[in-house]
Amino acid sequence: MIKISVSIDVSNLNQAETFYIEALGCKKLRDQGSNMAVLSTENCDIYLQEKESGTKPLVSGEVVRDYKRHWTPVHLDFLTENVDDVVKKVVRFGGLHEGGESGDWGSIAHCADPFGNGFCVINEQHT
Repeated sequence: MIKISVSIDVSNLNQAETFYIEALGCKKLRDQGSNMAVLSTENCDIYLQEKESGTKPLVSGEVVRDYKRHWTPVHLDFLTENVDDVVKKVVRFGGLHEGGESGDWGSIAHCADPFGNGFCVINEQHT
């Protein structure tokens, strides 16, 4: 069996821990060295890894880490019963709320953490 975990590069580990725990309800499992913390949701572990801005994430290539708002085709979705409550916490702990939409399927809020990593907060209506 394969289990999925998620790694998120951040420029400030303490700030990232506070954000993901307080705003998104993650639980801290453990520290893993001096620059990594392991958090968990009900079904996924999240590894927060402190990496300096401007460092290279790839051995080959010219791209460097940049913690301004950025887009990637892979992102996290946090499922919740109350999107509005979570969005308020996201903003209070330094994240961004960038809009959203709703319909008979449920509602979604497009957000980003304080390090530019985008994610969605979703409530799916199950009929």
